[in-house]
Amino acid sequence: MAKKHIITIAGKLGSGKSSTAKMVSEILNYKHLSTGDFMRSIANEKGISLALLSQMAEKDDSIDKALDDRNLEIGKMENVVLDSRLGFYFIPGSFKVFLELDPHKASERILEDIKSNPNRHTEDDGVFNTKESIMESINTRLLSERKRYNNLYKIEDLTAHENFDLVIDTSNTPLPDVSKKIIEEYNKWINK
Repeated sequence: MAKKHIITIAGKLGSGKSSTAKMVSEILNYKHLSTGDFMRSIANEKGISLALLSQMAEKDDSIDKALDDRNLEIGKMENVVLDSRLGFYFIPGSFKVFLELDPHKASERILEDIKSNPNRHTEDDGVFNTKESIMESINTRLLSERKRYNNLYKIEDLTAHENFDLVIDTSNTPLPDVSKKIIEEYNKWINK
């Protein structure tokens, strides 16, 4: 498998995929792309939440197909940092990173992010404002994604560490340190 100048970053919800991908892309002067942003744009177009879009995707394969086609197109590029849960699968020649995070810490981060990030959506019932409701939403989305990805691609666990070249727990690691580690390991990998 030929190595590509592409870093794919996956991880648990709230683990810092987007922030990390943006920082790494800026440092490397690579283009940053995000499947999550693309999915949010689909949800916005439909006027629904991400959680509802995920539920719709369980019955409507065209949603995942649009995301998958986009990942395949990105796989033809070079000098890209992609944050995408399935980037590792669709771009096997990429340097594959997984960001791990405790679910309690994730809910705290997402709650903070909701206050300052207009791209974060609240749930349809407006109850997406406590750590408990966020944890419930995280679990619902993860179960939905596991079900869809198992049905579509036979991926039983998209969080399985063996799918990745590098796994970093971001619970207590600052963003600059996470980015630095990714770049160090990527440079070793690409030059091997």
